Amino acid sequence: MGQPSLGVSMIVKNAEATLARCLESVLPLADEIVIGDTGSTDTTVSIARRYGARVIDVPWENDFARARNRVLAEGRCDWVLVMDGDEMLDHEARLLIPPLLEIKEIFGYAVCHWNYVRERHGRAGADAALPNPMRVEESRGYPAYLTSVNTRLFRRSPEIYFEHPVHETVAERLESLGRKTPLAPFVIHHFGYVEDSKLVREGKNELYHQLGQRKLRANPGDAHACFELGKSELEHRHDAAAALRLFERAYELNPSRADLWIFAGVSLLRLARPQEAIARLQHARLLGSRSAVLYEAMGDALYHCGEFGLACAEYEQCGGVSPLVESKYGAAEVRMGQTVRGVERMRDAVAKAPEYAELYDILAAGAWMAGDRTLAIEAARMRLSVGSPSADNFLLAAKLCSLSDRGGEAHAIVTMGLTRFPQDAGLRSALHEPEKHPLTSL
Repeated sequence: MGQPSLGVSMIVKNAEATLARCLESVLPLADEIVIGDTGSTDTTVSIARRYGARVIDVPWENDFARARNRVLAEGRCDWVLVMDGDEMLDHEARLLIPPLLEIKEIFGYAVCHWNYVRERHGRAGADAALPNPMRVEESRGYPAYLTSVNTRLFRRSPEIYFEHPVHETVAERLESLGRKTPLAPFVIHHFGYVEDSKLVREGKNELYHQLGQRKLRANPGDAHACFELGKSELEHRHDAAAALRLFERAYELNPSRADLWIFAGVSLLRLARPQEAIARLQHARLLGSRSAVLYEAMGDALYHCGEFGLACAEYEQCGGVSPLVESKYGAAEVRMGQTVRGVERMRDAVAKAPEYAELYDILAAGAWMAGDRTLAIEAARMRLSVGSPSADNFLLAAKLCSLSDRGGEAHAIVTMGLTRFPQDAGLRSALHEPEKHPLTSL
């Protein structure tokens, strides 16, 4: 018998900007490439055929598992490698994958994904982002990545198929069949988070949210489905109360999962309920979690309870994981009276990630508390040119100037703010009736 054959299976739509990179990465290994197109209106199909792919039309029915299974049914190889158009296979995979296919007792492999992000403070579940070692040239320019694991390499079998309309997976089928899925020694690089436009990403997140609701309705006792939808409520819909209900439901179903308790704590923090957050986070710690997200959330909760020394100890446990944590650490030091060290830590954080707007907010408030009015005003004004400043950012910068007897600057900032937010009541009041507006107090 010859070496087992490997087929690449994909579903795509309007992937002309990234598909060639993906196919270049799998071409040395693939005995066949089968692509299901779900309605592309660009040159995706012609690019796929240029690389020898067999393209089939797959009607989109708001079900990722159904679409993937349609493509699986068209394949002919012994093994299947599942890819997406915004991914690429690691260079080492061409040497590492063939021996994996020869192991007769293995029916599938879990594969680690490196999901690149633009900020070093990102997280995936309870895991913090990791520094990018630039393993592939295509990732240069992205400072960090988040890891996730999914079964992407498996034997072709009618018993192995995808389940769930979103966050689709074959892992549960393999588990139900009693098949182990060890972790593969290669990675898949995912660029969707950094290459999608804001509009495209928001559209995808909303689709995933709606499909997640459908998934949970079909599986009301599935703790992980509750967790996935809770994260979407928290991070996409920004509804901490709805997220909390889902996380609480999830840990009632599976009380041994620490990440469920961590995200319940994070939701309570967003709801300004730090004491309750601490109780959930402590429970996650009792379950053995040592997550950087746990340490950061606990630090935030303790800070808001006025326990600044304990907050510093929690931030210290994060091990300098991100400039955001370092900035919070510095703010806590300032509140403890260690003003020089705290301000320096906050300034270092800004220097490491000058594109991250929240760091300027923390520095402005921290410097003001430390008595450095000049630095506070500088940080507040710099915030106005970073990210998407709100009307409140303009008001804060104006307040700091006004409190420092820099009334002309305060007026200019309010005027500039009104060009961005002409209907904002606070800015209009500050401009036309400054004596009635609290520009003289923080």
